[in-house]
Amino acid sequence: MSLTFLFRAITRDAVKVSVCQHVQSLHTGCQLLAADKALLMKLRKTTGYTFINCKKALEKFDNDVTQAESWLHEQAQKEGWSKANKLEGRKAKEGLIGLFIRDKAAVMVEVNCETDFVARNEKFQQLVKDVAFATLAHHQDKNQSKAGYVKSVLAGDELNKLSVAEGASLADHVALTIGRLGENMSVKRAVTVGIPAEWCIGSYVHGGVSGQTEVAMGRYGALVVFQGGKEEEQEVLGRKLGQHIVGEAPVSLGNMDDLPCGESETRLLPQTFLGDPSRTVAQFLRGQQARVLDFVRFQCGETVSEEAK
Repeated sequence: MSLTFLFRAITRDAVKVSVCQHVQSLHTGCQLLAADKALLMKLRKTTGYTFINCKKALEKFDNDVTQAESWLHEQAQKEGWSKANKLEGRKAKEGLIGLFIRDKAAVMVEVNCETDFVARNEKFQQLVKDVAFATLAHHQDKNQSKAGYVKSVLAGDELNKLSVAEGASLADHVALTIGRLGENMSVKRAVTVGIPAEWCIGSYVHGGVSGQTEVAMGRYGALVVFQGGKEEEQEVLGRKLGQHIVGEAPVSLGNMDDLPCGESETRLLPQTFLGDPSRTVAQFLRGQQARVLDFVRFQCGETVSEEAK
């Protein structure tokens, strides 16, 4: 065998090895890329942040998803506070009313944003839910030793100090959501009620958000505290009263013997009943052997000079 032939054979084998190693390297790289992509998709699904930010977080923490997610939340919250300060002067008249009843207690909240588009976003609706649960928890902790009827009205400043998951304040949670969605938002108000065992809470939400099971959401909401009625019909009775309150917007209760004063009647009991225009609300209640004790109505974006007492 000549030296030239031997040299060519060795060179040829070396090239083959080099090519195989290169292909193997590319193949390994493709596997690594696929693993990164899976982590990236998981992080995006978990947090809802952008592709670029999720990729940046994974690169920063060598594909440690837990650290990456924690860092993303921190950055979003910082960005949220920054955006909150910049957007503070922008009007937030859209949003949702959230209403939740559990046992003998109920809460109704209003959370605002700038556009109806964001109000339909799942992350904003989660914020409404978190506000409702935090407010009801605060109400129950504060009033657990009190008997009878208990009603609390909270404004935005009080609500922002309440705690949510892992000890964060609602103000921090709002800032986090602002960082995610890029609109001005605010927790405007809330009301909670707790009732004795023999009383009932009725409710109604109008312009509802589909798919919500725990917290009912919409642009209008009403809570009504009442007593009486047939036990098996109390839920329907409460809903009918709530519908009337949302539709006719009474501002005070009135008395069962009050006479109607015309179309501009603002007392609940003398108003023509929405479910049966042949009777007043008082007449309807007499037929049900029931009486309304209190009610609250929220309309998203309305100007409120004084909260209902």
